[in-house]
Amino acid sequence: MKVVIISKPRHPELVTLVPRLVAWLKEHGYEVAVDEETAPVAKGAKLVPRGGIAAQKPDFVIVLGGDGTLLAAAREVAQANIPILAVNLGSLGFLTEVPLTSLYPMLEAIAQGRAPVEQRSLMQCDLLRGETILGSYLVFNDAVVNKTALARLNNYELYIDKVFVSSFRADGMIVATPTGSTAYSLSAGGPVLMPTVKAFVITPVAPHSLTHRPLVVPDSVEIEILLRSDEEVAYLSLDGQPGLDLSDGDRVRCRRSEHDVHLFRTESNFFHLLRSKLKWGER
Repeated sequence: MKVVIISKPRHPELVTLVPRLVAWLKEHGYEVAVDEETAPVAKGAKLVPRGGIAAQKPDFVIVLGGDGTLLAAAREVAQANIPILAVNLGSLGFLTEVPLTSLYPMLEAIAQGRAPVEQRSLMQCDLLRGETILGSYLVFNDAVVNKTALARLNNYELYIDKVFVSSFRADGMIVATPTGSTAYSLSAGGPVLMPTVKAFVITPVAPHSLTHRPLVVPDSVEIEILLRSDEEVAYLSLDGQPGLDLSDGDRVRCRRSEHDVHLFRTESNFFHLLRSKLKWGER
């Protein structure tokens, strides 16, 4: 049995957490490898760069950190269908829902084959200039086309399955997965989707027209956003990563990926998570 540990950079809890975790895993017969961020506090464990984790074919990956760490890990292992145990060392943690206190009970459940696994959809997003694909990316949360801080509003044309929907004059446009519906899209006024819903959310950011509202579409469609801007002041951000510069006429095309993210889950349900993280009222 193989396990790879991926950690949030320089998190203070790793100094005591990782050595104990590595010892527990080895005592239970696991071969343990770690990424570059974990290696300084995981003496004796094999070092594997994040880009090479899938090739190691681990039985599962343990992520120690916040949602950002999980997003990075998911993009590395999703194509290999490797399940992830995401342990929350951050604050909000919508995705890394497993608290540190549940780490070892969850490991016991995994070893006994009784830990539930939930599949989360991914988007495949392409950046096109003319007919040339400048880049193709796997996205777990969202793809955001946005203006820079000092720019004026941009114009965006939205197409669904190549059918024109509307023009938007706005700060930006968000295409979010159900998992990403509780990220930037939620802050911009978008709806909360249950993670297993087969849909995408398209949310305009601060639109000039009050009649423009978030749009929920089935994840079987192809979504395309066309940038119309006289200024080269727009960028594309994927899962919150540093933006890619866009020019007038560039297109962002999103569709459901053939790959999913597989997450080990606790017994708590999604609505309990919403009450806990968003401070919704209890009965």
